[in-house]
Amino acid sequence: MKKTDVFTFGESMVLFQPDQMLPLEYVHQFPKKVCGAESNVAIGLTRLGHSVEWFSKLGDDPFGRYIHNFIRGEGVDTSSCLFTHEAPTGLMFKELLSPENMNVYYYRKGSAASLIELENLNEDSIAQAKILHISGITPALSDNCYRTVMKAIEIAKRNDTRIVFDPNLRLKLWSAERAKQVFNEIAEHADVILPGLDEGQLMTGKTEVEDVAKALMGANDKTIVIKLGSKGAYFCTQNELAYVEGFPVSRIVDPVGAGDGFAAGIISGILRQEPLQEVVKRANAIGAMVVGVSGDIEGLPTSVAVERFMAPEGFAQDVKR
Repeated sequence: MKKTDVFTFGESMVLFQPDQMLPLEYVHQFPKKVCGAESNVAIGLTRLGHSVEWFSKLGDDPFGRYIHNFIRGEGVDTSSCLFTHEAPTGLMFKELLSPENMNVYYYRKGSAASLIELENLNEDSIAQAKILHISGITPALSDNCYRTVMKAIEIAKRNDTRIVFDPNLRLKLWSAERAKQVFNEIAEHADVILPGLDEGQLMTGKTEVEDVAKALMGANDKTIVIKLGSKGAYFCTQNELAYVEGFPVSRIVDPVGAGDGFAAGIISGILRQEPLQEVVKRANAIGAMVVGVSGDIEGLPTSVAVERFMAPEGFAQDVKR
């Protein structure tokens, strides 16, 4: 019997995100936070009640220890993480000029996570997980990270561990041509694919939502869920397809991390074996909740908070009783 709900791995960085909406040259204080697509998903899933193991290679420095302790403190299993003296922990700065205008500056080239190698993978962790979550960021970090991702996929396939793939395109890390090649290679093995529309268009060469989903599915039995921002999402399998409306957001504070919250919602629903339309609806709700809070993980909700967001009046009545 599988012991862990989800295994995921990739780079987490220390995020310096000012509270002020100013160009960075005029900012003098930077609160310290944690960011990283895979650890965002891991934390999101633990808050939704699931067991998750996250693996990375961190610099043996104060930032690496901070990341490790923080993620472990969120209830994520970090026991397989490694520390190295050979490279530092990666850093990221956000520049908030307005809720709609944000710039990201990475200091991650040659970071500790880029040194992840095949030998660092714990095969038992993948074999004993119900789901392997893969982000398209990890193979972009280095050639050895790409090889490690493909090895993890091989282990998952051999042990009947389902693969969920979120492309998470980062053109600051590699070219569109290389990203397309690797994304399609991973997608061929994935059971669930969670692209944004732009990522799906890059992967398939199609423009319309339905055509993108159909091309990604091919002749295989896959679940495709395409993120459409404020419009919600579109999903399809061999047996069903539908658009699922998004939730209105009165004020966008920070859009980063919404896709990771969405992924956590999808994975959670799959683990609970819920109807796919309800799964996507809840994932939409989580994405809407995340954009209203500053930071990558601060807005990731518990299951109770999601239900309250989706049905606030009913929740209030239940509490009163």
